[in-house]
Amino acid sequence: VQLQASGGGLVQAGDSLRLSCAPSKHTDSITPYAMGWFRQAPGKEREFVAAINWSGTTTYYGEFAKGRFTVSRDNAKNTVLLQMNSLKPEDTAAYFCAQHRRVYYNGGDYYAVGSYGTWGQGTLVTVSS
Repeated sequence: VQLQASGGGLVQAGDSLRLSCAPSKHTDSITPYAMGWFRQAPGKEREFVAAINWSGTTTYYGEFAKGRFTVSRDNAKNTVLLQMNSLKPEDTAAYFCAQHRRVYYNGGDYYAVGSYGTWGQGTLVTVSS
């Protein structure tokens, strides 16, 4: 599976963006997998943003994302979304979607980079002050 993230752009502080992630090939399915979003700013390590389990019933967020970001999925459309509101300049980064390594996973390991085996190419989000 190859993942494609889109929706990034240049916005002002306080604005919103919605990122989308889907397989590059419509014949690939992300439905059985938990999906995560990570971000990486220049010179910094990749950090966890949010994740959603395979069924869409449970979500997980990094501390900075709580209350501002919402992760969701539409399994019928084979798509995962990240709605980002009240954006801040410190949210500036490349945002990556990723597919969990384990199918139909119901554990609690969603936060680590190593839990994900397939990554998208990233979409750049730039928030100006």
